[in-house]
Amino acid sequence: MALLILTEARVTEKPWLQLFVRPELRIYMDAALTFVRIQVAPKKRRNSLNIRRLMLGNEAIAQGLVDNGCSVATSYPGTPASEILSTLACLKQAGADIIHVQWAVNEKIAFEIAYAASMAGLRTAVSMKQVGLNVASDSLMSAAYMGTTGGFVIISADDPGPHSSQTEQDSRLMAMMAKIPVLDPDSPRQAKDLAALAFEISEAFEIPVMLRPTTRVCHARQDILLKDIQPLEKKINFQKAPERWAATPKFRFHLHKELEKKLEAISSLDKTAPIRLNDGARARRAVIAAGIAAGHIRDIMKERKLWDVIPLYQVLQPYPLHQEFISHLIENYDEILVLEETSPVIEMQIADRHRVKGRLTDSVPKAGELLPEVIEQMVCEFADIAYEPVHFSSFSGRRPTLCAGCPHRASFFAIKQAVPHGIYTGDIGCYTLGLNLGAVDTVLCMGAAISQAAGFYHAYKGQKNCPDIVATIGDSTFFHAGIPALIDAVVQNVSFVLLILDNRTTAMTGNQPTPASGISATGEPLEAVDIERVVGACGIRFCHEVDPYNLNELIAVIREAVQFSRKNGPAVIISRHPCLTGGSQNNRGKRAIAVEVSDACDGCRYCIRHFECPALIYNEERKRVFIDPALCNRCGVCIQVCPKNFIQKKGSFAVS
Repeated sequence: MALLILTEARVTEKPWLQLFVRPELRIYMDAALTFVRIQVAPKKRRNSLNIRRLMLGNEAIAQGLVDNGCSVATSYPGTPASEILSTLACLKQAGADIIHVQWAVNEKIAFEIAYAASMAGLRTAVSMKQVGLNVASDSLMSAAYMGTTGGFVIISADDPGPHSSQTEQDSRLMAMMAKIPVLDPDSPRQAKDLAALAFEISEAFEIPVMLRPTTRVCHARQDILLKDIQPLEKKINFQKAPERWAATPKFRFHLHKELEKKLEAISSLDKTAPIRLNDGARARRAVIAAGIAAGHIRDIMKERKLWDVIPLYQVLQPYPLHQEFISHLIENYDEILVLEETSPVIEMQIADRHRVKGRLTDSVPKAGELLPEVIEQMVCEFADIAYEPVHFSSFSGRRPTLCAGCPHRASFFAIKQAVPHGIYTGDIGCYTLGLNLGAVDTVLCMGAAISQAAGFYHAYKGQKNCPDIVATIGDSTFFHAGIPALIDAVVQNVSFVLLILDNRTTAMTGNQPTPASGISATGEPLEAVDIERVVGACGIRFCHEVDPYNLNELIAVIREAVQFSRKNGPAVIISRHPCLTGGSQNNRGKRAIAVEVSDACDGCRYCIRHFECPALIYNEERKRVFIDPALCNRCGVCIQVCPKNFIQKKGSFAVS
């Protein structure tokens, strides 16, 4: 949960952290960042107080949704979008007028829940990261034709770079393909404001609207002015209209024509027209910027003394681009530099290769973020002024690795021990870092570990020395996209072993609950789904649960599963141990094992090369391994890893 911690308070003799999300709210959290106590103070008029709060971009978006009557909000966690629904859950707990907040099992389901509520007349929102939009794309394309009744906002957070994604996919292209308008904020404050405008456009034109922040907007912080929430009357009334909501192809053709009329009207909407930022500039060259690039270029042009020279426009609505704006550019400028992340969405709509400089003309890099230093160089070249690059000092950082004590590390070590020459298909999650331990060979997309295991089996089937195949997938990802692939593998009698790495949470994105957690986004009890029963219902005949901390047992079970799978089809192992970062309640009552490295350690570094726990430190001067007590989580697994028994148990105690 990314919220501003302001003070430390004490409630009922237990330390709490007090958070202020809105002036009338007092939200208390324990050290594990689990919301446990909320107080609602009498509401005050906020405009008269001129209250500002420092907010994360995602928090600002959530605040914008609540301030403008969002009644149903859904999501599947994915960086950089995860904090949007987390914040909405906090606001609902604190008394905000939200009917339903939900972490759905995947983005498609999240989309359809929110969309149906908008069909019933409510203002709703669904949030996800850019690759999550792929999962919801079938629903998106159809919803664009059918339109909405209540306002429906699709928040797709893009990840230029990328920082935590498989691709640099530009969601604005998906908006173009679906034929829905998209708004491109340049800052947390503007993202909050555009959330309001998105609802307004959606209801005015009965169309889904995309809000597309990027990582630098989602994870930036800015002071936000909190305004009075204007209560909206919720009229919940689904009007049956099969020719619209259940349209056959003939009616879909009619809906498509209606959609084109909506887009034409939206392309001339005054509220989303491009903004001229510096009226005094009169050059025959112009710069067009959108999103975070617009925020960077303002400062750069002022620093470079170009503010009063080259006209600068900010595009709020990259699609559909205003037709009058395109005509204005062609009539008034000989050269136009377009700065946008990450695809040439605006550039393609201007469609004048002789005037426009951008990604299509190699004037702007085709990959990577438009960082300030990159933009500065391009603007200087465009303005024909000298540019001297700033040389940043380079340093070698440590590669990403699983946390000390992570149960996944033990699972990957066991896989390598049990199947040293296998093919290892991996999946999306923090366990992708099994790459470091040599136990992940492929990473495609969510759920692909199982399907690719089947593909490798079919490729090698009938060959001599066919390699054993081991797939790994997380518990949340299994529910998200793994179940259909597992059913298919059972039907096709594919020989491979699947390890479901069940750490009882969605760890990579902030420890959101999974369908097996039994709690909602707001902490309310829900029905929990049993993974073993789901696996059995898929037709799996070999399913064993093992705690990966019991390393020798897990190695033995993997070998047994391999033998079973060679003759009998897929075998499943549920490698289950709570994530250590998922809150103290996950590990309360567990035994913590204090360990030490004996003086006999000969510095062979087997533990470091094959287990890579960050708490194991090799001392070059003394030529031996030590344990960093600040990093060690006292799982005790390294005792089982050392082949020479140099790592020993020092003691144990219960986690309180």
